[in-house]
Amino acid sequence: QVQLVETGGGLVQAGGSLRLSCAASGRTFSTMGWFRQAPGKEREFVAAIRGSGGATYYADSVKGRFTISRNSAKNTMYLQMNSLKPEDTAVYYCAADPSFVANLPRARAYKYWGQGTQVTVSS
Repeated sequence: QVQLVETGGGLVQAGGSLRLSCAASGRTFSTMGWFRQAPGKEREFVAAIRGSGGATYYADSVKGRFTISRNSAKNTMYLQMNSLKPEDTAVYYCAADPSFVANLPRARAYKYWGQGTQVTVSS
């Protein structure tokens, strides 16, 4: 049974940092990514990583502030979030697919999803 479990969300002040983790079980994945969804908004792409510590990709809104990484030995992906802003407030979801995902920002390209973790940034 494939599972993705996100942890690390919480409440932080603007300018602060959080580190999200996504622990995968049941299989390994070629492509993993993070998406987020704020109330009343569509789910949006945040970042993605290919292979075991391969190429990384970021949404313009988080570039330079967020860092995606993965530990293949632990089958876990991370999202280090620095310089957080109130507009980063959302439920953050881990996504993964066993295949090479060409269109990384397309949520429907990912087969597996976690349950989400809330990130709230206060001003």
